[in-house]
Amino acid sequence: MTVRKILVPVDGSESHTSALETAFALAEDFASHIAGLHVRIDPMEGVAFVGEGMSGALVQELIELTERESDVRARTARAMFERVRTSAGFPAATVPTPGGPSAAWLEQAGREEDAIIRYGRLADLIVVGRTGPDRGDGAVTTLNIGLFETGRPVLVAGENARAPFLSVVVAWNGSREAARAVAAALPFLARASQVTALSVDEDEAEHGLDDLVEYFGWHGIAAQRRRIETKGSIGEALARAAFGADLLVMGGYSHSRLRELILGGVTRHMLAHATLPLLMAH
Repeated sequence: MTVRKILVPVDGSESHTSALETAFALAEDFASHIAGLHVRIDPMEGVAFVGEGMSGALVQELIELTERESDVRARTARAMFERVRTSAGFPAATVPTPGGPSAAWLEQAGREEDAIIRYGRLADLIVVGRTGPDRGDGAVTTLNIGLFETGRPVLVAGENARAPFLSVVVAWNGSREAARAVAAALPFLARASQVTALSVDEDEAEHGLDDLVEYFGWHGIAAQRRRIETKGSIGEALARAAFGADLLVMGGYSHSRLRELILGGVTRHMLAHATLPLLMAH
């Protein structure tokens, strides 16, 4: 059980600093390879969207402006990546190398969704920055692509980089998403000194908290069980229960994305308010 390749989408925004630092700390622990991915804006896509009826000179001006902004964004993202890589002391490597950790920079033009899908499906883990109302739509878009389109687990970095994860809380409700998150978390759980299997307002017999602890046991992981009840927000109760832990493992969007957005949702609450790293799968 290991994490050999980690993908980190980087757009140069400040929220990605924590994502990079967390990814490099994990890579140090697992001797992983990190691929930092930046997708340049394709100016022709923007022109195709707004250019109808515009003069040729105005279209050209729009293309040049987009290219300049894209260059600045790409340089900022690359500098951020290299700063963290140099600080971590990772060698640059573009081909698989045995032994210690390594890192490489990937940059291409096109649609971000296509790039994340391409590289994310062949990564063991995707690490993204925090999402929330003050972080713009980009972080949410990256997270949704990772969760829904790659089939791979996504780690949402905490406000402060932390690794290894010594204390881990696993939120369990018996769902398919929770099961996938548990499978993805096994490499982290095997290294943790404290693992807590947690259910919130659920029937223990129906959703099998004891079964989860037994499953961990077959993997050599000793876990304690905990059940909490709440008459209010499950998201708030979960955040309180996980306070002080290094990592929270949970299924992402057990219902549809639309339903989660309408109802507020546990996933949405945790993304907006939790400060610790979240390991999610869908």
